[in-house]
Amino acid sequence: MHALRKVDTSTILFFLGILIAISALQSTGILTNLARYMASKIGNESIIVISIGLVSSVIDNVPLVAAAQGMYDLTQYPPDHYFWEFLAYCTGTGGSALIIGSAAGVAAMSMQKINFFWYLKKIRWLALIGFFSGASIYILQDIIIH
Repeated sequence: MHALRKVDTSTILFFLGILIAISALQSTGILTNLARYMASKIGNESIIVISIGLVSSVIDNVPLVAAAQGMYDLTQYPPDHYFWEFLAYCTGTGGSALIIGSAAGVAAMSMQKINFFWYLKKIRWLALIGFFSGASIYILQDIIIH
């Protein structure tokens, strides 16, 4: 009971609401249509995943990964497929491109009194260099290993 009293109910409800919204998008077929659109316009799965990762700089990675799970089924990309592993990297680190893209970034802004525009001017480019460097290495490793 002591642990349950410490639970941040508003955060749990927030993520529950996001997951319900993602489920609604999946049920209506919007996510499947988005996956088809991205495949026809972009084509390359690595570029698609990098794009999703950059979107995580604005939208938290939890709903993005949940949406991707609704966009692509396990018959197309089975568990432990390169797509899912690269998606985990890109959405996890893409949120750092803008400090507002992750719950940790928002918490850091609050705790350390980091100004969003200061981060945008001074740190964003470093985060993007790190993101693209890591993505490049990940793609290179996949090419070498497979």
